[in-house]
Amino acid sequence: MAGRIILGGASGMLGTALRRSLAPHFETLQLVRRQPESHKEVEWHPESASAFPETNALEGLTAAIHLAGANLAGKRWTAAYKRELVESRVTTTRTLAQTLASLANPPKVLIVGSATGIYGDRGDEVLDESSAPGKGFLADLCRAWEEAAAPAEQAGIRVVHLRSGVVIGREGGALAQMLPIFRLGLGGPLGSGRQWMSWIALPDWVAAVRFLLSEENLSGPINLVAPNAVTSTGFARALGHAVHRPAILRAPAFALHLAMGEMADEALLASARVVPKRLLDAGFTFRDSTINEALRAALD
Repeated sequence: MAGRIILGGASGMLGTALRRSLAPHFETLQLVRRQPESHKEVEWHPESASAFPETNALEGLTAAIHLAGANLAGKRWTAAYKRELVESRVTTTRTLAQTLASLANPPKVLIVGSATGIYGDRGDEVLDESSAPGKGFLADLCRAWEEAAAPAEQAGIRVVHLRSGVVIGREGGALAQMLPIFRLGLGGPLGSGRQWMSWIALPDWVAAVRFLLSEENLSGPINLVAPNAVTSTGFARALGHAVHRPAILRAPAFALHLAMGEMADEALLASARVVPKRLLDAGFTFRDSTINEALRAALD
């Protein structure tokens, strides 16, 4: 094996796919909030003053990858759920970064989740990693999430922020939620349908993270999106075609707002036309560069 990697958020769709991909090449340890059941689990309690009962397993890691976070679209953004979203991302990232920074032999790289939500609602503007953050709770959350890794960066650890778009995979996420509706012929665009949706196929997301593990010259924000964003209408049309059903039943913006409030406005109806400039400049090649390719591969 090429080394040891610790992975936070290993049980989600992204963490599971990444763990399977890394398994033949790395010993992968998982962060868990309970008593470890094997030597491949490391106990931690990130909200506690003593987050790690034992840190020996963290010494000499090749890399740390932290993907944990409560589901952004899981429920209405009440004040309590907003606190959960912040704590599950910002608090855990800061705790891990501080712990890694304190090690005698820290990892060479810390890769941390983020999201294209950092750009806010930007209409038709083309956004790359040099674009300024947007406004709103989600943009502020993503900015704080990225800033929470500062202790690791200050300790000389290479830090990468994964600004992921909507990940297209059959195992879960947005596609799994939409498929039953579209298969009944009840799917369609959200709101006006003109807002841009930045997406990436799950195999390309995994391949990009693997790529970033080895590209020592890449640090900071990296847009994990395919080169060709689509509008909500374009996505609905492509998914309807993939499941051989019409996709014309538009979900009105006012109804989405009434049902889900601020979450609908910022996570479902906001427009972010994001491009993967730094990945492309570094020579990364996408397997699925169009939404039709990605959906076909996910649903075959």
